[in-house]
Amino acid sequence: MSSSPPVPQSSREGRGLSERGGAGARSQIESGSSRRFDSGCLWAGLASLQVPPSCSIVRALHHHKLGNAVRPSLQQGLQQAFLHSLASYRIFQKAAPFDRRATSLAWHPTHPSTLAVGSKGGDIMLWNFGIKDKPTFIKGIGAGGSITGLKFNPLDTNQFFTSSMEGTTRLQDFKGNTLRVFTSSGTCNFWFCSLDVSARSRMVVTGDNVGHVILLNMDGRELWNLRMHKKKVTHVALNPCCDWFLATASVDQTVKIWDLRQVRGKSSFLHSLPHSHPVNAACFSPDGAQLLTTDQKSELRVYSASQWDCPPSLIPHPHRHFQHLTPIKATWHPRYNLIVVGRYPDPNFKSCTPHELRTIDVFDGHSGKMMYQLYDPESSGIISLNEFNPMGDTLASVMGYHILIWSQEEAGMRT
Repeated sequence: MSSSPPVPQSSREGRGLSERGGAGARSQIESGSSRRFDSGCLWAGLASLQVPPSCSIVRALHHHKLGNAVRPSLQQGLQQAFLHSLASYRIFQKAAPFDRRATSLAWHPTHPSTLAVGSKGGDIMLWNFGIKDKPTFIKGIGAGGSITGLKFNPLDTNQFFTSSMEGTTRLQDFKGNTLRVFTSSGTCNFWFCSLDVSARSRMVVTGDNVGHVILLNMDGRELWNLRMHKKKVTHVALNPCCDWFLATASVDQTVKIWDLRQVRGKSSFLHSLPHSHPVNAACFSPDGAQLLTTDQKSELRVYSASQWDCPPSLIPHPHRHFQHLTPIKATWHPRYNLIVVGRYPDPNFKSCTPHELRTIDVFDGHSGKMMYQLYDPESSGIISLNEFNPMGDTLASVMGYHILIWSQEEAGMRT
């Protein structure tokens, strides 16, 4: 049944850190401001960019907003402009609606100021932070109901899919109704840890805590149920451009790549990518050309989807696993070749410095170079989940019980 939690708290002052560690200016942002999304922040970084005479910057920006490819030189300029804009990013909205930590989040695919967040107690909040109305709140079962995966239904965005420790993968609406149960373990010993959905092929894929991966169509018919890993499947991801390619990550220290058209058994994977530690996540880049993995210790990896056998790019990064912390997972920016991940300073990490901050780190996906660090001194906890909205201009973060919304200072203050 739906109810309403307290209105999200007003924002606190924030600061960004460049790769050299400098602090940005502080500011106070009003909560509940109406917001307009445009490409104004991109113009500054294009001033020094040399553009071929036959190419229009205005046209390039238009195609960029539509999600179309642009010339490499312009794409690089747009990415540099975006990185420059991060200096003005601040937390302008904050909410703490749950009595247990947040465990999953998903942006609405077409509404840039709406997201859904799930908690360890099974609660789910639908939050449009662009309006002053209270969020929609669906109460969970409490202990044992942790939402482990959350995706909007691409065929009807008034609905969403969840996987949970309750032992189900299901389709729900925001009135609290269960519309279809796709999988149900019927026991507390087995639960579902991850899910993904394809609109094009109308498939749902989910993984459980003992290594099984289940593929179903959206009518709920099971296509196969196979034990693909020796231990818990922490993440499943369909390639956004070729959705018959599936990546599965596991605490058995492997990531496996599958062609769904050729799956015959646990040994029918295309590639197995061994890791040194258990793996929290494996995410395809928006163009489907790269795979980003996050282990449970101190390493991010970037694989080329056309050269699985080649050594991946390795990015040392502290994000160690802790039982009472939502697992840290790195994600891609939706428009640029940038990686976003929360930092959990580790005294045993080789480059750890005294009093190291718990920042949000932004890396270049090609070079692995640290490009920027976001930090708010009044929200200084460990940030486990970070995801930009589909437009790429607003960042949602999960920090324990808190959901943080970051955006440009100027955008947050517009009326």
